[in-house]
Amino acid sequence: MDYTTLKALKPSEYSDAANGFRAVSDMASAAKDRIDLQILAAMKSANKGEAATAADGQLQELAKNFHYTQVECGLISTALDGFAYDMEAAKRKLDVAVEDAHTKNFTVNSDGSVAYPSAGEKTDGKIPEGGTMTAFIGDPAADAIGRQAARFNPNPNARYAQEYADRIADAIKEATAADEKWAPKLRALKADDDLTVSDRDWVDVKKDTAGVLRGAEDYLHSIKEPPKHGTPKENAQWWKSLTDEQRADYVAVHPDSVGWMDGLPATVRDEANRTVLAETRGTAQVELDAWMAKEPARFQTMHQLNPNTGGEVDVQVRTPESEAAWQKWEAKRKELQGRIDGMDAIQSRYDNFTGDGGTRPYLLGFDNKNIGHAVVSIGNPDTADNVPGTTANLSGVDGLISRAEALQGKAARTDFTHSTASILWLGYDAPQSLVPDATYDTSWADNAREPLSNFLTGLETAHHGAHANSTLLGHSYGSLVAGETMRDHPDLPVDNAILVGSPGTGVNHAKDLHIPADRVWAATAQNDLVNMAPPQAGALAPLNPNAYSRLFDDHSAMYGTDPTSDEYGGHTFKVGDGHLPGWHLKGMPAHSQYWEGDSLDNMAEIVTGGTP
Repeated sequence: MDYTTLKALKPSEYSDAANGFRAVSDMASAAKDRIDLQILAAMKSANKGEAATAADGQLQELAKNFHYTQVECGLISTALDGFAYDMEAAKRKLDVAVEDAHTKNFTVNSDGSVAYPSAGEKTDGKIPEGGTMTAFIGDPAADAIGRQAARFNPNPNARYAQEYADRIADAIKEATAADEKWAPKLRALKADDDLTVSDRDWVDVKKDTAGVLRGAEDYLHSIKEPPKHGTPKENAQWWKSLTDEQRADYVAVHPDSVGWMDGLPATVRDEANRTVLAETRGTAQVELDAWMAKEPARFQTMHQLNPNTGGEVDVQVRTPESEAAWQKWEAKRKELQGRIDGMDAIQSRYDNFTGDGGTRPYLLGFDNKNIGHAVVSIGNPDTADNVPGTTANLSGVDGLISRAEALQGKAARTDFTHSTASILWLGYDAPQSLVPDATYDTSWADNAREPLSNFLTGLETAHHGAHANSTLLGHSYGSLVAGETMRDHPDLPVDNAILVGSPGTGVNHAKDLHIPADRVWAATAQNDLVNMAPPQAGALAPLNPNAYSRLFDDHSAMYGTDPTSDEYGGHTFKVGDGHLPGWHLKGMPAHSQYWEGDSLDNMAEIVTGGTP
């Protein structure tokens, strides 16, 4: 970049362009939501058959296009704001240097050199003549010689002219560096020339985001940064302090952090997390496709003698080595596919939304770290009158979201004068098995206490209007998470606690949860397999009473009193016995039947403020 170009440049034009792309992003977002939450819902209720199914699929693809447009235009907007910020800094340096030169009646030439007039003491009857000073950009040796000559020049204006030329050159170098930094980043934001948003496209979006984030570092630092480890209240105050443009730019490059930021509006977190979901889903599918291409041979070809003919035949056999390699590959395949299935289960809530605002899904947290985490609300928790939230062990996101949907639906029918938003909270690394993970290790719950406390406080902070009637529902190991969190945070905005299929809550009495004991409700089905590890109030007999007694003592020390016992001091409510088809431990059906029948009816009464 040269002096003339920088002098004529107007950074505001790039800011205006950023606003234009931001407007396109907003329009794409609105179009995406209109398709997802209105048009598809209306079509599902009015049309059936193959044509309707085909149209549904095409509209979902169109929604993906709008989502991709929304995200990419948001990144372009942030990149242009970052470029404008960098160029504004360089342009400001240039303009100040030129103004200072003009103040001394110096002339700045079109090449950035500075001409100065005659001045100084006479020598041989003559005033030292004027001249021109130039900064030699990219040639340090020549530049040093020029500065040295200016210092010894008898005309004092020479030193000033050299200073102004150097400042102009520094501004040009800064502008050139900004241009060279941003040009490839902006070119990288060019989309494919087709109408299909592929998994690879979303992988590229993630790369684009990282590139823009690195480039816009100085610009983003100029925006007030969120508080480090901020409380929900501090997060909310930070968000309110930003302009709409700053919010959009921050979300564009930090959707992952905004999506988990307790205290922010549900709509903001949902939008950010849906971007993270799309990017993560694309990355996971690309990884799975690459892994599928690496499938090892499970069978080896062996030559054997045919006893009937005496000739050799080829047979396919499993060897220990081939079987071990294939099993290792298959375990990774199942893990990758399972994560994708979980993401698809979340996305399906948007794809199959029926248009009822009370059941609109909100993704309040999502990532694929460790075992994966998700927070899904059925209904808007910022406006709902009743907000039950469930903690659980991660046995399948699809089924867990279905439980939140079932509770929301039953609560809406139980109390149709008030709205209910039902939340599934899987914001921690949950144990993946009842035995031994959940039975003998409380560390999972210990690590969940702060995240759950912040989430609940964040719901209260973001809620519009009066305090919502809040219920914390802990199922299985999730009841220990709920109990420890309430135990250690006495000021939590929780009005009711429901504990089902509980191995214990980390306390010995309901009052230790810091809410009235008559608002603590517990139930465990007679045939719930949680009764095996170790015994509580269930019907399953131990095989070794002495060993089981020791387990009971250890368990009680870690988990506290059985919440369904009289000693606990809370209430119990009616649930079914739970079906127990043999000893099928893997699915544990009797451990998961609380979201049906009398149990669901009674939980709906509790979360709407009633008594079962």
